[in-house]
Amino acid sequence: MAVHTPERHTVRGTAGRPGSQDDVLVRSGPTRALLATARVLVGFYFLWPFLDKAFGLGKSTPSAGAWINGGHPTEGFLLHGTQGPFAHVFDSVAGAWWLDTLFMLGLLGVGLAMILGIGMRVAAVSGTLMMGFMWLVTLWPGSNPFMDDHWMIALVLLITAATGAGSYYGLGGWWAQQRLVREHRWLI
Repeated sequence: MAVHTPERHTVRGTAGRPGSQDDVLVRSGPTRALLATARVLVGFYFLWPFLDKAFGLGKSTPSAGAWINGGHPTEGFLLHGTQGPFAHVFDSVAGAWWLDTLFMLGLLGVGLAMILGIGMRVAAVSGTLMMGFMWLVTLWPGSNPFMDDHWMIALVLLITAATGAGSYYGLGGWWAQQRLVREHRWLI
């Protein structure tokens, strides 16, 4: 029984270099475009709440409640938006400066990493942890005993990182060739 191996297409002189065509896992142009689109959309999913909460753009955070105006991005949700068995577990840290800072840096970092296509592995792990904690404090989802959009977003984060989608219409190829990233592959 013969096993068909896809033909490898490399760019002359780049074989074996990080970020070269050898590192590309998905060769189909339309699939790469879909993965890049999913990556950018998830990036905006994280970046928008950062902008709204940081600057009080009025979508869910009024100007007076903006982070730059002394607001606490985690306070309202953790005190009033939680439900289920873990609803009040996080009450004591709601609005704590360190949690607000971690949350906001997480939103910004994951959002920018996904949009730009750099640091995808760190963004995928960080974003998945954020989604897991958000799911935990909203148990149980209203329309399904387990599944909600938090897990779908986490899955897209992991898929785009695992398939190298940062290189598809993003800066991932350039990023992978930077010295620091070549020395520490987990930064891809």
